[in-house]
Amino acid sequence: MTDEFRRLSILIPVFNEARTVEQLVERVQKANSCGLEKEIILVDDASTDGTGQILKSLAERDGVKLFSHPHNRGKGAAIRTSIEHATGEILLIQDADLEYDPDDYPILLRPILDGRADVVYGSRFLGNTHRVLLFWHFAANRFLTLLCNMVCNLNLSDMEVGYKVFRRKCAEGLNLNAERFGIEPELTAKLARRHFRFYETAISYSGRDYSEGKKIGWKDGVAALWFIFRYRFFD
Repeated sequence: MTDEFRRLSILIPVFNEARTVEQLVERVQKANSCGLEKEIILVDDASTDGTGQILKSLAERDGVKLFSHPHNRGKGAAIRTSIEHATGEILLIQDADLEYDPDDYPILLRPILDGRADVVYGSRFLGNTHRVLLFWHFAANRFLTLLCNMVCNLNLSDMEVGYKVFRRKCAEGLNLNAERFGIEPELTAKLARRHFRFYETAISYSGRDYSEGKKIGWKDGVAALWFIFRYRFFD
């Protein structure tokens, strides 16, 4: 670690995750952050299942901050709120379910700490352990990633991945505005337009199905087609 990087801001958008969010925060607190101080920023996107009370309790812990939306706005809006309040030199997006493992933080952070990368994406498709699940969801991810690569001139294997890590300077002036899951192609397109150095690393993945609370649906996939072109060429 150099003097350039002292704090890691972990951005956690939350909507109706009463079953998992406390365990997730505990795992984040215990995770190896490569010597960086951890700042956990929770954004409650107007949860209705008791998540709010759990988050208020978690916010009493050291290093945990809580912000709330009065109305449900979506993952993108929650990420924007968390970025506004982040103070770390590195920002890491962490979903509030247990699909992504905070034990992967060191491999996500290392390319930035080494000075090789400005942006690091995890990838569910590069060979690490993952749950076998939902073929059509996998196929849609592959298609959207291919399309995004074509218009952004990248060679990512997993554009829609939840683990996105980037230096704070990368977020300055991005003017993000996607409300829901359009934040994934929006971040990718706008970071690519600014020619930041992208790296990708294999992560473990414990995906869940819709009966277990998965929220992204086919409408979000269709919307992503438009967002890829919009944020690359028109925004």
